[in-house]
Amino acid sequence: MSVKITVDSTCDLSRELIEKHDLSVIPLYTVLGDKSFADGFEIQPDDIYDFVSKNGALPKTSAGSVEEYRARFKEYVDAGDKVVHFNISSDMSSSFQNATIAAGEVGGVHVVDSRNLSTGSGLLVMDAVELRQKGMSAEEIAETLRKKTHLVRASFVVDNLEYLRMGGRCSAVAMLGANLLKIKPRIEVNDGVMGMGGKYRGSYDKVLIKYVDDVLSATDIDRRRVFVTHTRCDSGVVESVVDYVNKKGMFNEVIETTAGCVITSHCGPNTLGVLFEVTK
Repeated sequence: MSVKITVDSTCDLSRELIEKHDLSVIPLYTVLGDKSFADGFEIQPDDIYDFVSKNGALPKTSAGSVEEYRARFKEYVDAGDKVVHFNISSDMSSSFQNATIAAGEVGGVHVVDSRNLSTGSGLLVMDAVELRQKGMSAEEIAETLRKKTHLVRASFVVDNLEYLRMGGRCSAVAMLGANLLKIKPRIEVNDGVMGMGGKYRGSYDKVLIKYVDDVLSATDIDRRRVFVTHTRCDSGVVESVVDYVNKKGMFNEVIETTAGCVITSHCGPNTLGVLFEVTK
């Protein structure tokens, strides 16, 4: 009996990582007008930018249904697998609740509330891959990682506040002042909830270097891996951040990934984060 690891589409792991580690993605949905699209399957971030540009409004996002989770879980359990499934924080979506209901109906499925989003969840998924390789059962993997969610350090720096304004997270006056003063907010995830983690001032490329220095000053950093995850940023800016993180020599692996439709819908283009774990 093998362990199947499933993830929701908000984990923002690359297709290469998903295929390499035999992961299965269950999508959330992005709603454009009156049509709903499976995140990463039927819609990509560029579609979000086009929609916002044409309509001056953000798309909505929604969770997968209980029925969809049930069908996917049953597929793997019927094949003889035990399942460990990772969801975006339960404070951000009803997907965890729906997956938990479906898991109870199917049996043999262990659902983990990542208390995070994007590659903050992805870090836990990569941990699960390593624990599976060590021969842990699905139940043991899930229980181990539920106890590790507080060790994830996830944050992003947003270059432009327009998407946050449209989403009601920033007033027009605050956005205007921030843009005039070149203020870039840092968004952090703490105990499953996004909040303001600080502010930077200056050009985006220089702000990102300061941000990297700040977040990597944390103590007891888990040196196995770090994600540099971004929405549609200038390739030169992303490359400079990745190179800077590499030159610090703090991590065995520096992984660049592009954020999917959920992060894109909330933060917009030119958003970049450095995400890692600590050991205690």
